Amino acid sequence: MASLYTDFLGIKSPNPFWLASAPPTDKKINVLRAFEAGWGGVVWKTLGSQVKNVSSRYSSVDYGGHRVMGFNNIELISDRPLDLNLREIEECIKLFPDRAMIVSLMADNDRESWHEMIKKVEDTGAHGFELNFGCPHGMTERGMGATVGQDPEIAAMIVEWVMEKATIPVITKLTPNVHSVVPTGRAVVKAGSNALSLINTIQSVTGIDLDTLVPNPYVAGKSVFGGYCGPAVKPIALKFLTTISQDSITNKVPISGIGGVTTWKDAVEFMLLGSTSVQVCTAAMTHGFRIIEDLCEGMENWMDEKGFKTTKDFIGLSVNNITNWESLDINYHHIANIDQEKCIHCGLCYIACEDTSHQSINLDYGKPYNKYTIKEDECVGCNLCQLICPVEDCITMVEHRKAPEYLNWIEFKEKGLPLNDH
Repeated sequence: MASLYTDFLGIKSPNPFWLASAPPTDKKINVLRAFEAGWGGVVWKTLGSQVKNVSSRYSSVDYGGHRVMGFNNIELISDRPLDLNLREIEECIKLFPDRAMIVSLMADNDRESWHEMIKKVEDTGAHGFELNFGCPHGMTERGMGATVGQDPEIAAMIVEWVMEKATIPVITKLTPNVHSVVPTGRAVVKAGSNALSLINTIQSVTGIDLDTLVPNPYVAGKSVFGGYCGPAVKPIALKFLTTISQDSITNKVPISGIGGVTTWKDAVEFMLLGSTSVQVCTAAMTHGFRIIEDLCEGMENWMDEKGFKTTKDFIGLSVNNITNWESLDINYHHIANIDQEKCIHCGLCYIACEDTSHQSINLDYGKPYNKYTIKEDECVGCNLCQLICPVEDCITMVEHRKAPEYLNWIEFKEKGLPLNDH
């Protein structure tokens, strides 16, 4: 049986699944329920100066009959008394000493405040810190959250303050509300951060109530930009994760991946692109803590199937498979193929190709149904028909190389080859 045991900077957990800093990790009762269900660790909801939350706080994007494809929140850091949080953190550690306990921090922007907060949290026996440099709402006007993460110099300065006092591992959480996470990632690693986590939520407006004309979530007739998360942000999170994993400075430290992890497959994808642990929030909020059973079982079964004994065996294996466009093989070509036995004759492939792509599908009118076939000389292998087909494996992409040798765009230009031959 494959082992999900995880060692993140010496922070040990029975599996790589941590609950992210959010409402599910705001208090003892939640965290104990999570640990009892089997979660490997938690990142306790961000501690800092006293705040006051508003109501309502959440909104979502639903799509195709699925609820909460994307989730938006305008909730601030923990609004519970600091002493209460610290006491409950210590109690949870004593009850479950084998689980990872990371505490998220967002202290005021001065050295003394950070030093004081670090000392208080370390006294609980916590295993690590996560510095919240990503909150996109409610704290930016105080020069905190995403404001820090968007400025590499300020982020580095705070990390230096933290490293002056911290005796346990420090993880810096990066904001996606930037063109690239690499500059801030580099800055905080150079400043001493032991690890990185990403992504935090993305600034968003999820929609507007067409009766009140007020965006959601609704607060007395007004709203604000919120933090977007959930399944919809996974592709963005994987992109940012890859840029960190491919950079020669930021890839020297372990990474905790965050952003739309809902299934074990999502988690494996994050780990293949370089994350040692994965953090989950929206999926737990919409389905409950028992999803950890499916997450662990699914990953274990996949690892057994692939022959991986530990998670270390596959972390980062896909990083080098993402390259520059100029390096792609332009002699590699696909042509679509329609399995006539599986085809239900809905015509979606034909409509999409005819209206928006390359007019590469024949329509033969017939009784009792129409027949669709590929014009192989016209097909560019774009995959659109395969993606929209409602029948699994009805449309497949078959390799038809234009030439046996590898040829990228740079070589193509250097050789002066005619475009119409490729």
